[in-house]
Amino acid sequence: MTEPHHPGAPPSGAAAPPTGRTGPLTTTAPARDQLRLLDVQALDTRLSQLAHRRRTLPERAALAEREQRAAGLRDDVVRARTAASDVEREVARAEKDVDLVRQRAARNQQRLDSGAVSAKDAAALVSELESLARRQSDLEELELEVMERQEVAQTSLVGLEQLLAEVDAEAEQAREALRTAVTEIDRDVESVRADRERVAGGVSDELLALYEESRREHGGMGAAPLRARRCEGCRMEQNTVAIGRLRSAPEDAVLRCEECDRILVRTPESGL
Repeated sequence: MTEPHHPGAPPSGAAAPPTGRTGPLTTTAPARDQLRLLDVQALDTRLSQLAHRRRTLPERAALAEREQRAAGLRDDVVRARTAASDVEREVARAEKDVDLVRQRAARNQQRLDSGAVSAKDAAALVSELESLARRQSDLEELELEVMERQEVAQTSLVGLEQLLAEVDAEAEQAREALRTAVTEIDRDVESVRADRERVAGGVSDELLALYEESRREHGGMGAAPLRARRCEGCRMEQNTVAIGRLRSAPEDAVLRCEECDRILVRTPESGL
């Protein structure tokens, strides 16, 4: 006995919309519109692929690596400049200390050479000159050691600055390569969007709304073809009962996969 048909219920063979589904719905649409829906899905998939490619461009990773390296080198340069500045101050102090000792020794030697000092004072001056000579020797040795460290620090700083300049140049090249790659992808996106708008214009608003809702619920794939009795959305083969329902459904019935609930579009390769 045939079950009574309630107003608003989907025709026999059409999958009922899941509980809680909102928005405009349709349960029938011309078969050509449903096939065109697959073209819309293919273009949406292409847009998703382009978006993923845009996010994961190798040029983006290359730029990030160089920017990270440059940031580390900038920190190294700051530390090297600080170290070079510190050593420069040490050199200045060492030179000043040596100069003070030399001046003191020169004054003492001048007094001694003048002959205007007593024998006792002369002996004291000679003793101090000997002490100053030893002090000067020690300070000059220290000055030499500090100057050597200054040379090392300055060489290290120059090397780091040169390396940073090279990495900055590489980063700019990577940045330009990324801009070029993004521009090419954006150009493709614009073209695909234009195609999508044109193709979607041939699909009824009700069917397109149902498709968009299905896309949101199923990770971007709202419609899938039935090929060889298998839903290309979830890759599951339809069981015998489902095949019977699909086979007997009217040509304009909008069907759903019983496994994944995506819109299931019959094609010449469906195997029904």
